[in-house]
Amino acid sequence: MSDQADAIWQSIANSPRQTLSALFEQDPERLSLLAHRIPLAGTDILFDFSKTHLDSALLAQFEQLAGAMHLAGMRDQFLSGAKINSSEDRSAEHPAERGMGAVDSVESANSLHARMAALVDAIDQGVFGEIKHVLHIGIGGSALGPKLVIDALCRDSDRYDIAVVANVDGEALSEAVAKFDPARTLVAIASKTFTTTETLMNATSAIEWMREGGVEDPYGQLVALTAAPDKAAEWGIDETRILPFSETVGGRYSVWSSIGFPVAMALGNDGFAAFREGAAAMDAHFASAPFARNMPVLAAFADLYYAQVRGCQTRAVFAYDERMRLLPDYLQQLEMESNGKAVRRDGTALGRPSAPVTWGGVGTDAQHAVFQLLHQGTHLIPVEFIAARLAGHEFDEAHHRALLTNCFAQGAALMQGKASDDPQRSYPGDRPSATILIDSVDPQSLGALIAFYEHRTFANAMLLGINPFDQFGVELGKEIAKSMGNRQSGDFDPSTAALIDAAGL
Repeated sequence: MSDQADAIWQSIANSPRQTLSALFEQDPERLSLLAHRIPLAGTDILFDFSKTHLDSALLAQFEQLAGAMHLAGMRDQFLSGAKINSSEDRSAEHPAERGMGAVDSVESANSLHARMAALVDAIDQGVFGEIKHVLHIGIGGSALGPKLVIDALCRDSDRYDIAVVANVDGEALSEAVAKFDPARTLVAIASKTFTTTETLMNATSAIEWMREGGVEDPYGQLVALTAAPDKAAEWGIDETRILPFSETVGGRYSVWSSIGFPVAMALGNDGFAAFREGAAAMDAHFASAPFARNMPVLAAFADLYYAQVRGCQTRAVFAYDERMRLLPDYLQQLEMESNGKAVRRDGTALGRPSAPVTWGGVGTDAQHAVFQLLHQGTHLIPVEFIAARLAGHEFDEAHHRALLTNCFAQGAALMQGKASDDPQRSYPGDRPSATILIDSVDPQSLGALIAFYEHRTFANAMLLGINPFDQFGVELGKEIAKSMGNRQSGDFDPSTAALIDAAGL
């Protein structure tokens, strides 16, 4: 990091600290500074960061930091398809799946999307027989993205029953197929390299389940979603049912590619296209909006302020909508796998906090579980609320009104607090939150929201000087797990050796 960036960080750290209430009292234009309604792909999303401790002075300093860290140039390189992933010497081209990037990459993505759409149409038309169920097998980004989108958008879909399995624990697979008819089940195997141990083990067991269920040719009901089509073909899957995607699309960013096949099956091709259109609209906003009104960048400024200046080690995300209950799980991988790094892009020590721990839950459930700590605990934890203006159910509108009032009340209470002569009943207040309000939980809005979090993660990384597109930290545990099958005495520490023996491995 440059001396200029270090000096700006020092200036940010030395900025005067005022309470949230004082910031509102002093600036009658605070809402217009930090709360913005962004039109995206036929819908609006309101991003309200006014209950954070950012102010005009801090925004100016963070904009200076963005200049010192070349955020605009790095963003432009990323969105144009340059080799932004320096440690692996390749691009990060998930925006090309939505239409932004190098011309060749966008054209290739469009071609692969057309290939996938043709397969979905063929399945819809009965070419594969009477398919009723889709079993999607993946892990990490190959499962979390599809699972989030399907759970959020496809609850009322009458197209196919879809289950997503990630855990190598056989209980997960058993639960997923319990109500499936093997003869009417299509199995999608999602693995970027087509070497993922857990995924291939689950896939092998799924094939055996189909055989035991009377399916003579289980391989005729398999689809591969991979960046290594040759390996999928070697595994026995017919090339007409292999849906490739580019190796420059990272796993946690891959739901826009053929990894989104189960989403297209659940939503239909038009729904999957609308999902990508929402993300494309956020891409355009991120590419062109001034940083002070650029929502992913503004959010990153707040993230960095709390992690770097206030020493906040966690960030809590609460979805006040049952349909988005899996969003915190999705964000855990996106943010912590991307930015959980201790070195910069050049390999030098970061020397400051990187990604906080992302955690969260669903409102109003979480209010009766963890909000005690948020309001009266000793930890300062920035909170993010996500809600939808319109309900997705047909019950009395009082349900949704109560949901939204609880959401907004929590943000107000965290900020305002309440003094009391009884310390047990005293709320300190001045606790930060942000609120994101979408119009409805639909493909465009969810696509835009996920892309917002992707670009926010990228902006955080660039402002810290780290590479968000590798994940070498996940490899060591995999290597050790593989070695346990052929262990020799003394290969492991005494504790691990004793555990292996106790489990009878």
